[in-house]
Formats: sequence, structure tokens, C-alpha cells
Amino acid sequence: MDLFEYQGKQFFAEYGIAVSPGEAVETVDDAVAAADRLGYPVVVKAQVHVGGRGKAGGVKLASNTAEAREHAGNILGLDIKGHVVKHLWIEKASDIAEEYYASFTLDRSAKKHLGMLSAQGGVEIETVAETDPDAIAKIWVDPSVGLDEATIRAWVAAAKLNPDATEGAVELLGKLYTAFTEGDADLCEVNPMILTPEGRVHALDAKVSLDNNASFRHDWDAYDATQSRDEREQAAHDKGLQYVGLDGEVGVIANGAGLAMSTVDIVNQVGGRPANFLDIGGGANAEVMAGALEVINNDPKVKSIFINIFGGITKGEEVANGIVTALGRVTIDSPIVIRLDGTNAEEGRAILGRHESDMLISKPTMLEAARAAVELAK
Repeated sequence: MDLFEYQGKQFFAEYGIAVSPGEAVETVDDAVAAADRLGYPVVVKAQVHVGGRGKAGGVKLASNTAEAREHAGNILGLDIKGHVVKHLWIEKASDIAEEYYASFTLDRSAKKHLGMLSAQGGVEIETVAETDPDAIAKIWVDPSVGLDEATIRAWVAAAKLNPDATEGAVELLGKLYTAFTEGDADLCEVNPMILTPEGRVHALDAKVSLDNNASFRHDWDAYDATQSRDEREQAAHDKGLQYVGLDGEVGVIANGAGLAMSTVDIVNQVGGRPANFLDIGGGANAEVMAGALEVINNDPKVKSIFINIFGGITKGEEVANGIVTALGRVTIDSPIVIRLDGTNAEEGRAILGRHESDMLISKPTMLEAARAAVELAK
């Protein structure tokens, strides 16, 4: 779940991270009122789930009420890389002496948290990594051990930040790590983290991605309500399905994120294009399957559907009965290819075999099923 900048700053503030004062608004009049309350100069910022706002004209400095109105009017409704601006963040402008970069994310290969810090802030970290990789100081943190102040101080020194920023940076980075871990984030990025002429360090921007799997531990309804989803993704979300829309013709349903990703990959490998990633979770009962089929069937680009199920705790005959029952509830326009394996797979295939037709085909292996689904989509 990717947060808007203003939501990221609200998230940071919960953990005591210093951020610039500001207000989130949705209309020009509210933007002007917020700017008047904050006091000029202010920065009018587009809120979209994509980078490059400044280059697209989505970040403007306003020195007075007239400029605030003008910029808000120009930015609201602006299309930035396919994202239409519906929210603005009106922020009190900050005096900047220096800009830095800081982030925490997960290094999956190392099975540790990865911290990155650079004295070159305000630009994309990918650019810094390409042009001057030594300018990025990295640390790997064992989640079971955590991050102590001594390690942070050594990290700040390795990044060669201005000594005037050391104390403020150490404090902010410690809180940023707490936000990253206790807040169940996949990414917490501050670019830029600034040093003011008075020697204060705070977050001038916020990029936060939260782990949806941890949502049961938090009240994220407000964040969820502002997520950018297309019509298909919203329909799947309403049914509690893990869905990502793609641009292909083969609809994909699988139980488990790993299997769903493998299914998407194998469709590509045999010359097809997946229309989506859809993980129905560990179970495949009739209600869940019917919801998944309904979402995929409503995608006009889908020409065939590949259901790839590996039965574990849920037995093969239960999966098969769930699929058959779901097909009785949903009118399907595209042919379906099913691969069923795992616990009691033969019993499940026997059930499916009694219902096979030109619109319902069962294949014993993942590869054969993928090839059949791709051929049917052509």
C-alpha cells in the first residue's frame, strides 16, 4: 500500500519524526484557506502515487494568496504520468542549507533490513547509484537485533554528512527505523532530509509503502480509501482478493502469492500475456472462486482463464467442487483451463472431468495448462 506524501508525513509524525507543517486539501478554495493559515511562503504539492511531480509542474512555490490560488487551480486535475491529481498538500516552505537522502527497506536476499544514506539528496537515488555509488552509505540490520545509536552515528559519519547535521540526523534516523519496523512498512524513504540554516534536521518529503499483510495490526482505513485502483482492482479489493491488473489476455487465478507469480511468469514464457495477478489465498471454496471468476470475467480484454491450484490443507476434491459450484453461479464468457495438483488431486480431477467441455478444460501440469490457455486466447 503506497501512501501519498501527506499520509507518509502523518505516518512519520506518529513516530516523532520532524516534518514541515501542512494541510491536505481537495479544492482550490481549501488550498487558499490552508495557505493563508500556514503563512507564506508555502509550497503547493500534487499528491500522486508516482515520482517526477516537480518536472511535471506538480510542485510550486506560492508567495501570496493569488499565487496559491493560481497554482492550486493549475495542479488540481493535472495528469502526471497517468495519475490525475485529486489531492494537494499545502506545506509551509522551509529554508534549506543542505539536502540528504535516507531510507529503510528490506533486502530479501540478505534477509535483513537495508538502510541507505547519502549526502546527495533531492535527486533520484537510482541516479546517484549509477553516477557515484560510493556516495551511498549502506547498512544491513538484523531484525532480531535492531539498530543502536552507535551504529547510526557510524553510518552518518560514513555518509559524510555535514557535522552540523550529525545530532539531528542520528535522532531522525533512529525514529525512521522505528517507523519502518513498528509501522510494518516495506519502504520508508526521506528525499530530501534537510538541514536548515538553524541546524535543524527534518523530513521534507515522505515516501512510504506499507505491508498489506500487516493491516490487521493497524487502523489503515484512511490510507486504504485513497489508494489508486482501476475498476478491476477496486472490484477485487471489495471482494477481499489480492489482485493486480495487467495488460494481457489470459486471466490468472492461483492460490498463494508465489504460485500466482509463477503462473504469470509461465504464461509469459509460453508466449502469452497475463491479464492480471490474482491470489485467492490458501482456500478455493465456491464463494471465493466465484468472486475471482466474476472479477476476471468483467475484464473485456480476457480471452481465456487459467486456474492454477495446488491443494494443501484444502483438498483437491474440495477445490474441484468449489470451482464447479462457482461456475454455476457466474456466467463465463471465456474458456477456462484448470491445473489441479497436490492433496487428493486425482479425486479433484475426476470431479472436473465430469464437467469438461470446450469451455472447461483440465490439464495435468502447469506447463500444459499454460500452453492451452495461451492458445485459446489467440
